[in-house]
Amino acid sequence: MDQWFGFEIPHLIDAAIPGFIPTQTPLAHKAGPSPAEKQFRFTMLKPHQFLLTKKACPVKRLIATICLLISFSSAFAAPPASSHEISERQAWIEQQLPSLVKTYQWLHTHPEVSFQEQETAKYIADQWQKSGFEVTTGVGGNGIVGIIENGPGPTVMLRCDLDALPVMEQTQLPYASDVKIELPGGATTGVMHACGHDIHMTNLVATARYLAEHRDQWSGTLMVIGQPAEERGAGAKAMLTDGLFKRFPKPDFALALHVSGDKPTGAVGVLPGYALANVDSVDIRMKGRGGHGSAPHTTIDPIVQAAQLVMALQTIVSREVKPIEPAVVTVGSIHGGTKHNIIGNECELQLTVRSYSEAVRQQVLSAIQRKAKAVAMSFDAPPPEINISEGTPSLRNDDDLTARLKQVFESTLGTDKVSVDEPSMGGEDFSRYGREGIPILMYRLGSVHQSRLDRFKALGVPAPSLHSSQYYPDVEPTLTTGVLTMTGAALDLLKKPSP
Repeated sequence: MDQWFGFEIPHLIDAAIPGFIPTQTPLAHKAGPSPAEKQFRFTMLKPHQFLLTKKACPVKRLIATICLLISFSSAFAAPPASSHEISERQAWIEQQLPSLVKTYQWLHTHPEVSFQEQETAKYIADQWQKSGFEVTTGVGGNGIVGIIENGPGPTVMLRCDLDALPVMEQTQLPYASDVKIELPGGATTGVMHACGHDIHMTNLVATARYLAEHRDQWSGTLMVIGQPAEERGAGAKAMLTDGLFKRFPKPDFALALHVSGDKPTGAVGVLPGYALANVDSVDIRMKGRGGHGSAPHTTIDPIVQAAQLVMALQTIVSREVKPIEPAVVTVGSIHGGTKHNIIGNECELQLTVRSYSEAVRQQVLSAIQRKAKAVAMSFDAPPPEINISEGTPSLRNDDDLTARLKQVFESTLGTDKVSVDEPSMGGEDFSRYGREGIPILMYRLGSVHQSRLDRFKALGVPAPSLHSSQYYPDVEPTLTTGVLTMTGAALDLLKKPSP
């Protein structure tokens, strides 16, 4: 390697142009220019400019330019975390694992459904306070916010979600949840962290603790939040409405992870751009005129209307939406009638609608309304009642932030442990923070040991998915990878400025 203007330059030009030697700085003096140097030489004028002699051919100019740009990009790029720094963090995590497993098991055995996360929020707030965060509770309901200001620099927000699901656990784990609640209709159900939020919370307890204990490694403002009601798609909106980015610093970056039930422990996945979908719910009531089943000519049958509408809806995605634009219209529920020989007055349908872009979202919702009204009109029936409930907006990971942190994850875990995931038509209200103009990234965390995945494959059955009563993570390796990657990402984003 040559030293030139204080930077290391590869011998690319030497190999490409026989006899070429770049002009040297005092780091490597020469007595005088050689004939080759006289024929082709360049001299620094300004930080981003250099001068080539008129005798230089275009190819030589191009190669010299590339080498200079490579030298500057190498000189000013932030170096990745060293293997020593990663090993130190891994040793800290291993030391903390016994207490983190206890934290995880407490959270797993004390699940609370959306909007009822009081004890969960109190527990997490207490953990963050013990780590030295200034904690505010009751943000957007049961939301919590922890802040540490640690000198100049960006504000980075790390998010976890607090709520569990109304699912009866069937994992047979020694710490399986036996919590039960009564649903609004009077039925009783179990409550379970079937979507990994207990891992998310434990991970952020550990990440917050590490960063609080190692403030000498970063500079800026760290903001950790525990968000309620993610499973209802309402928690992020509630916190934002309650002034999340007005009462507290608005982040420069926001980061979250989500466990994956089909990705092995030790691995993570990222995806730039659209990763999760717009989620909308549509309720349609087709109206008719009831009567006896033996005299359908005297009625307007709402069930036949509904049946025709179900088939008409299938053509929206297949014949109206541009083929390269993802969209889903699913009729998940249809209810009408009371008895074999009675034609009722109404039939109700419930739809879930998924899309990525706002234009496609509006196109599909408009088409659903148009087709429902057209079916009713074709039967000379009263107009249908149509109610659209907007759920979560699509989640779009920031391209630059994703590329930056993908490199961090690769240097931490190895390139073979970091994949580029496929987009999903699922939904996540972490997307709302991105809609506030903040670069966001949600990445996937492997949570099932490879040996378990291999066993499911050998049995010819898929691994239990998230929201399954039989899903559970392999806790220690999942937390190890989660804390390693999230602390690494935070340290990179909060990197101290060079002296």
